[in-house]
Amino acid sequence: QVQLVESGGGLVQAGGSLRLSCVASGSIPSMNIMGWYRQAPRDQRELVAYITRAGTTKYADSVKGRFIISRDNNKNTIYLQMDSLRSEDTAVYYCNSRLRQSETGYWGQGTQVTVSS
Repeated sequence: QVQLVESGGGLVQAGGSLRLSCVASGSIPSMNIMGWYRQAPRDQRELVAYITRAGTTKYADSVKGRFIISRDNNKNTIYLQMDSLRSEDTAVYYCNSRLRQSETGYWGQGTQVTVSS
């Protein structure tokens, strides 16, 4: 079991920045791959970025060059630095943690990010 607590969402103007944090507790092996997903109203949940314990990262094309994911393994925490935010980035952002890519993993409760144009 892994418990995930997100923070850092809020309202920001287009072009602004936000930094999300996700603190994990529980089963360390299940924190192997940690990432951020987002879901806008009427849309499916989509991957934003993930990072492995070893530091390998993957980003959605829509956020490359604007968002940076990082992690502190000592604190079981991941971060998402979001710059040059756009209105289309508005969504609920969810933290996810899993052992393998093939697993659904565990989800946080989500944090709302709203970008006003």
